[in-house]
Amino acid sequence: MPIDISLAEFEAAVDDAIDEIPDDLARAMNNVAIFVVEEYEPEPGEEAGTELLGLYEGTPLTERDSWWDAGSVPDRISIFRQPLQRACSTREELVEEILVTVIHEVAHHFGIDDDRLHELGWS
Repeated sequence: MPIDISLAEFEAAVDDAIDEIPDDLARAMNNVAIFVVEEYEPEPGEEAGTELLGLYEGTPLTERDSWWDAGSVPDRISIFRQPLQRACSTREELVEEILVTVIHEVAHHFGIDDDRLHELGWS
């Protein structure tokens, strides 16, 4: 049975996950914002039932050149509340899955792809 916690509790769990990012990596993050979003909306051409737990949208640090900062909008990490709650049956499981999802999406900001994240156990 899915777990249901308040938005405030969910946001606090996301904040706690962000606090788990090692200080040196947190300082290296550049021009990225993290949002809690209720649902993932599939892109045109994607299957209607597609569910994601998180999504990184932007230009990874490994792909930025010297012109990147000139007028660039922040990268965006979305953490999808309802899919995460549907995927978990206890609060503890949800908090752990939020942590894994935040770390996974932040890793994309650093240019780490899904295959490597899977090898590292962060998928």
